[in-house]
Amino acid sequence: MLKKYYNICECSDFGLLILRVSIGLMMAFSHGLGKLQKALGDGPVAFADPIGIGQELSLYLAAGTEFFLALLLCIGLFTRLVSIPLAFTMLVAAFVVHVDDPFAKKEFALLYLMPFLLFIFAGGGKYSIDGLLKKKF
Repeated sequence: MLKKYYNICECSDFGLLILRVSIGLMMAFSHGLGKLQKALGDGPVAFADPIGIGQELSLYLAAGTEFFLALLLCIGLFTRLVSIPLAFTMLVAAFVVHVDDPFAKKEFALLYLMPFLLFIFAGGGKYSIDGLLKKKF
């Protein structure tokens, strides 16, 4: 009888929506926007080069990933695909950029990593553009 009134699938899709939008907005505007402004600025680039591709390219990739891909995550477009570079960026932040730092410095990157891993496996859910496209096609 309880199942009749409480659809578990609907709740999990709604939970994915809340998590996707909140994590996407926090990543885009708390982390990505600042990097994007730095990348588009006229000053010299002072950014970490954690994977040996140069400071400027590292900044552009991190800024683009953390801002633009986080916004795509927000609306649920290519959710699984955009979550891969977002997760990779957080892995690099936690285990390369902050390798010698105390756990408290790594914690933010690891906390962001977890939802990105979830979206790689679960997708964006029913209430996403991916979900609408899946339903339509």
